[in-house]
Amino acid sequence: MAAAAPTPSSAAISKNPSLDCKPKLTSRFTLPFPHLSQKPAGASISHRRRLQISSVLSYTNKQIVQEEETFVSRFAADEPRKGSDVLVEALEREGVTDVFAYPGGASMEIHQALTRSTTIRNVLPRHEQGGVFAAEGYARASGKPGVCIATSGPGATNLVSGLADALLDSVPLVAITGQVPRRMIGTDAFQETPIVEVTRSITKHNYLVLDVEDIPRVVKEAFFIARSGRPGPVLIDVPKDIQQQMVVPNWDQPMRLGGYLSRLPKPPNQMLLEQIIRLISESKKPVLYVGGGCLNSSEELKRFVELTGIPVASTLMGLGSYPGSDEDFALQMLGMHGTVYANYAVDKSDLLLAFGVRFDDRVTGKLEAFASRAKIVHIDIDSAEIGKNKIPHVSICADLKLALEGLNSILEEKIRKLNLDFSEWRTELKEQKTKFPLSFKTFGDLIPPQYAIQTLDELTGGEAIITTGVGQHQMWAAQFYKYNRPRQWLTSAGLGAMGFGLPAAIGAAVAKPEAVVVDIDGDGSFMMNVQELATVRVENLPVKIMLLNNQHLGMVVQWEDRFYKANRAHTFLGNPANESEIFPDMLKFAEACGVPAARVSKKEELRAAIQKMLDTPGPYLLDVIVPHQEHVLPMIPSGGAFKDVITEGDGRTKY
Repeated sequence: MAAAAPTPSSAAISKNPSLDCKPKLTSRFTLPFPHLSQKPAGASISHRRRLQISSVLSYTNKQIVQEEETFVSRFAADEPRKGSDVLVEALEREGVTDVFAYPGGASMEIHQALTRSTTIRNVLPRHEQGGVFAAEGYARASGKPGVCIATSGPGATNLVSGLADALLDSVPLVAITGQVPRRMIGTDAFQETPIVEVTRSITKHNYLVLDVEDIPRVVKEAFFIARSGRPGPVLIDVPKDIQQQMVVPNWDQPMRLGGYLSRLPKPPNQMLLEQIIRLISESKKPVLYVGGGCLNSSEELKRFVELTGIPVASTLMGLGSYPGSDEDFALQMLGMHGTVYANYAVDKSDLLLAFGVRFDDRVTGKLEAFASRAKIVHIDIDSAEIGKNKIPHVSICADLKLALEGLNSILEEKIRKLNLDFSEWRTELKEQKTKFPLSFKTFGDLIPPQYAIQTLDELTGGEAIITTGVGQHQMWAAQFYKYNRPRQWLTSAGLGAMGFGLPAAIGAAVAKPEAVVVDIDGDGSFMMNVQELATVRVENLPVKIMLLNNQHLGMVVQWEDRFYKANRAHTFLGNPANESEIFPDMLKFAEACGVPAARVSKKEELRAAIQKMLDTPGPYLLDVIVPHQEHVLPMIPSGGAFKDVITEGDGRTKY
């Protein structure tokens, strides 16, 4: 048996009735599962239909390709093998090619089995948190579940921040932990933590495997849960004696997810889709508010904007779902550090189309004042998000890709009759863009951090995959780099986990080896997982690190300047005995790990330094010294409204 913890939340929706409209829409979840035709257990060569389950739904009149693949096991049909070998083969059968695993006493058997795999590569992190963040970076860049493995006790608890981050940002992740032997569970054994209980509220689902024969089913279910509905992290805890037990696995066990399957999203109601089109036709100042739920629906979103002419404001998670370089329709990011014109658009709008968002406090500020003039349409895959913070006038709980396909179908049929024209509204917003552009000041030959990011955008042609830590550099990277495609912008948005940038870049570089991957980091965040420089070097990953080094915890300093009379409360990260020196010397960290590095402190030298970073094969660290007085602007203070927006000032001014 496998004891499974209940899901704290999931995309709750009942059954899958067909939709009475043309083209007919249906969910990919209604497809028959491979286990329905039973096969003999333990076959050494098995034919399997690779069914990619995701939150993406499709038309029934499009042929769904199920690739017939032959999986060749390393073991004979009836040959007993260890539970750890069954676990690794289960990962192989899910199409896993890369894992981020750090060994320990309770997970040694899994690592031994990994060495016997010819298809799975282990990228060895230097800390379990680095491993889980790297798995997240892999998942965010590729759209496929990331896999990390850790030992019991402290190894498992070091995954906690990454699991919480994946849950908040809806990232598909499968975390596997070793556990003490079953007979020792609950005895306070060496390196024992009840990781299922610890992570119950920060995973989409989790398992404690108590029967070795359950491993094939549990792994199959874990991947299905991680990537279906609203994606999220799933944890599998495997006791060491289970890993060591000999078994002939049955690969055709059916999944036992009746309750979960019944709550997966159904196709959107045609009547509600037509009601949304009617609201659009009646509005004068509509605006799209798009989030992370749009990342799998970028093409459909672009078509919707093309058909309607509605401007697009994005959340931090949604950047890239609509091209940021589109001057006609893109309003860039909204929220606390969003553009004035994006927040103006939401404040003045009469119709807010909230697609794949959760009305986060960093977006809304004062809830009562947010989009107070607008009718609200909310489409999201997770029913728990609808009405949680802001009550919508029309809501649809469904896969956004399917909803947008339905809306576009209606628009294409009725576009001439609707006669949509929002040119006056867009002209009004362009005036706001001209009046309140994103800007920054230059002080002598110092390097403005915003300028550094702008220069990187130019030199990479806006094509790089960007990862960040958390803080001022994260917000500037969101503002001054233009993201034109989904999965190009990887950041810890909901949790705001410092130390995310470098390991996430590792995961992205593994997932997308042909891409330019740049970690735009701050000195505070970078120090939290600096040990992963060793991983970058050993794996020879072409990760570029542009470190915006201001010797301070910049965002906290900004709040100290604005709200605490610039009283410094432990936010200086340098050496108080010698404040003029750069401390610690980041170049020496790089040198210790054999990573090429350079430092630049003058604006006129920056472009050439960034170009050299990009041209150098393999990893590279560029330490960019920037002034700590810079503030991220615009800024709407926490709990404030659009009328409270701050557009001027920095740490050189007293407040």
